[in-house]
Amino acid sequence: MKDKLVVVKIGGNIIENDSLMDKFLMSFVKIKDKKILIHGGGKIVSNFLKKINVEPKLINGRRVTDNKTLDVVAMVYAGLINKKIITKLQKYNCNSLGLSGPDCNTILAKKRKVKKIDYGFAGDIEKINKKFLKQILDLNICPVICSLTHDQNGQLLNTNADTIASKISIELSKKFNVILNYCFDKSGILINNQKQDIVSAKVYKKLIKKNIIVDGMIPKIENCFSALKNGVNEVYIGNHQIINNKKNCTKLTL
Repeated sequence: MKDKLVVVKIGGNIIENDSLMDKFLMSFVKIKDKKILIHGGGKIVSNFLKKINVEPKLINGRRVTDNKTLDVVAMVYAGLINKKIITKLQKYNCNSLGLSGPDCNTILAKKRKVKKIDYGFAGDIEKINKKFLKQILDLNICPVICSLTHDQNGQLLNTNADTIASKISIELSKKFNVILNYCFDKSGILINNQKQDIVSAKVYKKLIKKNIIVDGMIPKIENCFSALKNGVNEVYIGNHQIINNKKNCTKLTL
């Protein structure tokens, strides 16, 4: 019988709010099963870019990463945010290890090919080092993974954290029963400001046609369904209370 693994992805809206972050982490550390925390931090990156007079550029919720942006991404994701999270987890007696894609080849990616849009140094995932991650989990250490990857040829790449969460969950579903949680600033998927308890793939397509789900929410939910189609047991999307209270989220189903 497979062990249970809880994967949680958090976004910048929680990371940049110290009060919400503390509440979330206090809930996260109470998870008795093996667990992985994955984080982005795009809002903080955008704020840093503005401080150095670089205007952030996003297309359909995905960042365009030039050289200056990549430097800031590396500093903010792998440095500032990751270590702040690790420090707080250690405070709550959760033994954790901060990782980026290059560390032990955790996430190998390739630079996205230019089609209609040039996303710069954006990375599309090619391989997850599931053997290494399982070894860490078996030591009862919680990996905290940021959304920075590499191509094994010396190039750092910026990769969408939602995609990383989905791909890691899929790969580890071969070894664990995986519950994937996407944590953001809403209590789930809303229709006319009413939170939906369950949204199926069929309903999701209708919501896109009605322009109820738009922009950055589309790739986020696409990642949810990709995980479900490829072996992940359950997927939820909701606010910072998602771990303890499933009333504050939407369950995605095929």
